[in-house]
Amino acid sequence: MEEEAAAAAVPPIIDLGDFPNQLDGLRRACEDWGCFRVVNHGIPEELTSDMKRVVRSLFDLPRDVKERNRDIIAGSGYMAPSEKNPLYEALGLYDMGSSDSIHTFCSQLDANPDQRDTIVRYAKAIHDLVMEIAARTAECVGLRGDLFKEWPCQFRINKYCFTPQSVGSLGVQLHTDSGFLTILQEDENVGGLEVMDKTGSFVAIDPQPGTFLVNLGDMAAIWSNGKWCNVRHRVQCNSSAIRVSIATFLLGPKAEPLEAPSVFIDSESSKIYNPVEYEEYRKLRLSTKLQAGEALAFVQCQK
Repeated sequence: MEEEAAAAAVPPIIDLGDFPNQLDGLRRACEDWGCFRVVNHGIPEELTSDMKRVVRSLFDLPRDVKERNRDIIAGSGYMAPSEKNPLYEALGLYDMGSSDSIHTFCSQLDANPDQRDTIVRYAKAIHDLVMEIAARTAECVGLRGDLFKEWPCQFRINKYCFTPQSVGSLGVQLHTDSGFLTILQEDENVGGLEVMDKTGSFVAIDPQPGTFLVNLGDMAAIWSNGKWCNVRHRVQCNSSAIRVSIATFLLGPKAEPLEAPSVFIDSESSKIYNPVEYEEYRKLRLSTKLQAGEALAFVQCQK
């Protein structure tokens, strides 16, 4: 019985090579967990390994070079260790679906031809995967079409410098992602990611090489009229080691407010959230310092 309980505490696995058979399982994963693993995603292990190698080399760059990686929106560029997150460092770009943005990112960091080639190939593969997974989440509630085609995909590479003194502390505070969904390539050797389940308990997410972890964020909660879980998560320092991860965030529509489609609204489920633009909501989270989904209360419909 204990083994069965432990197995039930693992986020679901979605086989991207087995649709439409996976649609019901995907819908339940969105509702019950707000996160799931994807397998049979079609991205070669060689490419993910090459990208991880490039990521480590980029973090080894001098501080003044990394600081050229400027923000387009807050948090999209270089993030140095801070008082709040002293163990954390990040680099990124605002929209990995844009070839110009990728070129700028590579140029800012003086990427050599090999690094640039790997980044370009990885960005294309991951962007395609983001769009496929987003389309599948819509399909699981009966919606089809290029609903997310123009949405920006923010790219962020993360480094956690865990030390013996930091073991037992947090690498990153409890939060939800502000966007629609996140695809994470985890560190294959160093864990520490924890998600909160519906009971409020934390579940450790152990790395599983060859898979990607998908988290749903606040935009998914708004889009689903509150039916999907915007999963709360954090990074715990469990060992003295360098931890590196690669995240891609499907944010929200650029030029129009996001609101729940009619499939989520009926006589028993009235509209919960007002239409809101992603950038407006992101700024609301920053100004209120409410980073774990609490800012959704500010865009709720008045009863």
